[in-house]
Amino acid sequence: MTSPLLDVRNLTRDYVSPSLFGSGHSLRALDNLTMTIDAGAIFGIVGESGCGKSTLARLVMALDRPTSGHVLFDGEDLYALPERDLTRKRADFQMVFQDPFGSLDPRQRVGRIVAEPMHVRRPRLTRSQTRERVVDMLESVGLDADHAERYPHEFSGGERQRIAIARALITEPKLVVADEAVSALDLSVQAQVLKLLLDLREKRGVTFLFISHNLAVVDSIADRVGVMYLGRLVETGPANAVFDAPLHPYSKILADAEPGIDKFGRQSRPVHIPTAQSVGIGGCAFRSRCPLAIDRCVQERPELRTILAGRLAACHRAEDMLKTTLASAAP
Repeated sequence: MTSPLLDVRNLTRDYVSPSLFGSGHSLRALDNLTMTIDAGAIFGIVGESGCGKSTLARLVMALDRPTSGHVLFDGEDLYALPERDLTRKRADFQMVFQDPFGSLDPRQRVGRIVAEPMHVRRPRLTRSQTRERVVDMLESVGLDADHAERYPHEFSGGERQRIAIARALITEPKLVVADEAVSALDLSVQAQVLKLLLDLREKRGVTFLFISHNLAVVDSIADRVGVMYLGRLVETGPANAVFDAPLHPYSKILADAEPGIDKFGRQSRPVHIPTAQSVGIGGCAFRSRCPLAIDRCVQERPELRTILAGRLAACHRAEDMLKTTLASAAP
């Protein structure tokens, strides 16, 4: 059995705000999170703002250190590596950020922006070899060779994101973390960039950790998906199964809240999602918002467990939700 490309184990990240009066307030952004991603897969992470998606991205990219837990990339624990080895390893995992303009240096030409990671990966390349590599990457993301001589402000938002993708791929990484990479783009441009990512996975075998708050976007690109709530994964499984037949009440609320078109061609109205509330220590963190909460949810925190083959949920009522789904699908 092959090992996963990315293996996140019991990852926890606490942040403590400074205070003039003793110890500051502590916030747990990630709470004992465990997940794996196989090589060549696209794994989607969905959840509301503040659930810990970007914190997870930063820890996977080794841009921050966890309070506890491990991130194994290609079998190596990133946080156990000496700094020199970690710098070498960084070429194998790259990131595409949300803002396609803010992530590009406006003072540099596109060719230099795309080539910059190569100075770490292959510093002995000649100028002509680097130029050839840059042109190849620009063309692979749908841009022209002469675009290398322009500045970022001369491009549209979608083109700038293609430049960012080219820069991420220039080192031939095994993993690309895309953190809200299409959320700032128009719908038609989103579709083009998503198709580009799928093509790059097909042609180059790149593995993606795709993070978004938009379920429809994740459903259109991801093989598997993890639903996050307050720093924890509450459900994982094949993307279409999680969205069509969720096993956790939070997944269902997110799916129902996604605007769509009903059978009469009318725009559906989003479902109201109750605001998260502090529920104290112990029990299920979602219970204050959950329509299915029972006494057990107050007393015992549910752990992520297998409900069906390939599907996990952290919910005491997961089996009840499954029965309801099967009953509604029966003729």
